[in-house]
Amino acid sequence: MGGVRMVPRLAACGLALAALILIVGGVVFDRIAAAKDVPGSGAWWLYPFLLAAVLAPAVVGVLIAVQRPANPIGWILVLGALSLAAVLGAQPYAWAALEAHPGSLSGGSWAALVSSLWPVFFAWPLAIAFVFPDGRLPSRRWRPYALFAAFSITLLVVLLVLSAKLESPFEDVANPIPARWPDAVGFLRGPVWLAVFASLFVGVAAARSRYRSSDGIERLQMLWLAWAALLIPLGVVCFLAWGFVLGKPGDTVLAVMLATQAAVALAVGVAVTRYRLYDIDRLINRTLVYSAVTASLGLLFAAVSLLAGVVVGHGSTWVAAFAAVLATCAFGPLRRRAQAAVDWRFDRPRYDGLQRVRAFVDDVREGRGEPEGVGAVLAAALRDPSAELLFRLPASEAYADAVSGVVGDPPVDGRAVTQVEHRGREIALLLHAPALLDRPDLLRSVLTEASLAIEIARLRVEVRIQLAEVEESRSRVVQAGYEERRRLERDLHDGAQQRLVTLGIVLRRLQLSLPREAQILKPALNSAVDEVGHAIEDLRTIAAGVRPPRLDEGLAAALADLARAAPVPVEFEATHERLPPQVEAAAYFVACEAVTNAVKHASPSRVRIEAEVVDGALRLVVVDDGIGGATVAGGTGLIGLTDRVEAQGGTLLVYSPPGAGTRLEAEIPCGS
Repeated sequence: MGGVRMVPRLAACGLALAALILIVGGVVFDRIAAAKDVPGSGAWWLYPFLLAAVLAPAVVGVLIAVQRPANPIGWILVLGALSLAAVLGAQPYAWAALEAHPGSLSGGSWAALVSSLWPVFFAWPLAIAFVFPDGRLPSRRWRPYALFAAFSITLLVVLLVLSAKLESPFEDVANPIPARWPDAVGFLRGPVWLAVFASLFVGVAAARSRYRSSDGIERLQMLWLAWAALLIPLGVVCFLAWGFVLGKPGDTVLAVMLATQAAVALAVGVAVTRYRLYDIDRLINRTLVYSAVTASLGLLFAAVSLLAGVVVGHGSTWVAAFAAVLATCAFGPLRRRAQAAVDWRFDRPRYDGLQRVRAFVDDVREGRGEPEGVGAVLAAALRDPSAELLFRLPASEAYADAVSGVVGDPPVDGRAVTQVEHRGREIALLLHAPALLDRPDLLRSVLTEASLAIEIARLRVEVRIQLAEVEESRSRVVQAGYEERRRLERDLHDGAQQRLVTLGIVLRRLQLSLPREAQILKPALNSAVDEVGHAIEDLRTIAAGVRPPRLDEGLAAALADLARAAPVPVEFEATHERLPPQVEAAAYFVACEAVTNAVKHASPSRVRIEAEVVDGALRLVVVDDGIGGATVAGGTGLIGLTDRVEAQGGTLLVYSPPGAGTRLEAEIPCGS
């Protein structure tokens, strides 16, 4: 398959090389004719115009044909350059063969005939105007116009080839073709020439029609060609005006015509490079980079070989080996510097984007930046404020952003979607403006450079989402436990406790209804009633441990009961604002456990409790003047308090220096 693709590429390069050889040969023969003072030869200032008119379409055509061999634009340009080189080179060859050195060169009359085929100046630019950039006509309605233009130029060439009289400056040279048109047919040249002239304006109309009907990047591509195509008929007008006013057109008019040829090719070149048509910019970029690297390595190899050979004086094999090793080591740094220089000069958006991404990656590597900021960096590097990065979550096969978490499927809002990969795995999606698809090299380069930072950010986002899920799960467990406590409290209060109360009442009534002769049972019944009362008190204590009933009246009421029941003086100051039940319960049990721990381990003389709502969070402070030294890992129940507070999304801090008491601070979000 690679060999099949290589054939058209080699053919395009061969045609371009043939065009270069022909035009260079023409310059050489022109100098030969000038040495013999042949009239019309020796205009050295025309040489740059000659070379530009041939090299511009040849180079641009080769680049397109190599990258897109199926597109006819490249072949039109290459063949146009070859035809121009043949016509422009034939005239000086005919001068040298017929006038400078008669008889020394063969084929002088044939060269004179080829130099008369001046319609090639219009053939290939007209074809480009009709079919650029996709190789097809703008629409079906342009087909008759294209056929008219092709027929006019072909007929004009046939008339010139079979004419008895060749074009200036070889009017006196006999046409080498035996078959010729009758002299009566000569009158057709004028009308056919006018038809060709009209076709030039039709080609301009076709290009401008495509320009008006296009938009976006294609409109920019067509803009240059639409104006360049207009230069061809304007050049012809200049040619005719010059001949009408000043007589025979001079070399100045020829220079103008040659400049218009180069302008059309350069317009195509601008479209394929500046506006990324055919993705040629990448090929040109790499060509410039590796040409610069090759030249630099060659100079380095030569310099090292020369210097080492002079200084060391050893055999050439060792010197060459040393130079080769040094050139190999220098390849990587040279390529990076050359790439940066080419990007800075010819592709500034890519250069600026890569520099921005590399600076961000360095900041992440040095700990100066957060990887989650890679989305904003990509938007700035690509110059697309609408760019958005969504990280792939392999476990759930969903996507998430760096701020709000899981977003599910990517939104469908008209933005283009580009997959980001790292080591062959999809790690993210980039949503961006569709216009960036016209810059695949920019998009690909920036995403490749940022892939490591994107992978780090993806892992961090995934861990953060998993931690949030764990926190939510723990909060649900705590909430379920709280609801279970409330159910147990209700069951104890409304079930077993009420049954025991009823049993006590029944026993008391039975005692009061005993006959005199059964009074001996009274002490036993009193004992039974007392046991029932003790059982009720035990159930109330258990129910209060599950969830104190006073919490139904608010945190302040529950803390008041806690202060009254404590074995040491407890001062408290609490908000009377009602908070979510789970927040009040968590705060109460934290205060209860803190007081219990203080009494059990710290031997305080007093304890103070403060509870207030500050900035949407309940702030609970428990302070004692005991011996201190409490730690979360010290087995004093503080680990359970920490878990209880964190399950509600809060924080717990413990300050307990030895001998200075203990201060416990809890902050629980309450949404107030």
